[in-house]
Amino acid sequence: MPDEAKKNLFDRIVVGFFSIILIVNSLLMTLLITGAALSRYIFKVNFMGYDEIAVLVAFWLYFMGAAYGAYNNSHVTADIVDAYFPDNLARRVLRVLRWLAACVACGLFVYYGFGYFKFSFAGPLGNFTFKPTSMIWRIPLWTSHASIFAGLIFMEVYFLRNLFLCTVMLGRGREA
Repeated sequence: MPDEAKKNLFDRIVVGFFSIILIVNSLLMTLLITGAALSRYIFKVNFMGYDEIAVLVAFWLYFMGAAYGAYNNSHVTADIVDAYFPDNLARRVLRVLRWLAACVACGLFVYYGFGYFKFSFAGPLGNFTFKPTSMIWRIPLWTSHASIFAGLIFMEVYFLRNLFLCTVMLGRGREA
């Protein structure tokens, strides 16, 4: 996608947020795994519940990384269309269809991700009386499920941006 679409204030703030989350969680994950290995194999002490913290950190790392990949347009795709089609109308139409399919699929994931987050935030009865937590540290599950919902929302935003830009390029009759 053109670079001018990536230099607005919204993108700078959001990408700054992604960067902070990714750096901090990468360091935390490294420290957690190293600390757990040292405590278990060197000091012969079991660090109970470190996996609960690791899951929380991994969720945020994974879904903010996915959103960052959507921003950079560096997520995993099947770019066979770009490899085998020359720059013509068919290629531009297929790109629009590809982004449309990605937007529809991600939109469904956002819908179900919201339901998942809502379930863990409001509890199974939906009245905020019983909220699921982890077994040892009693970490509310919505803290990790929020990462799914947030990451999918940002992915949808950037997929919609790419769909819009490809549609504009299709209308202008030139390559995106």
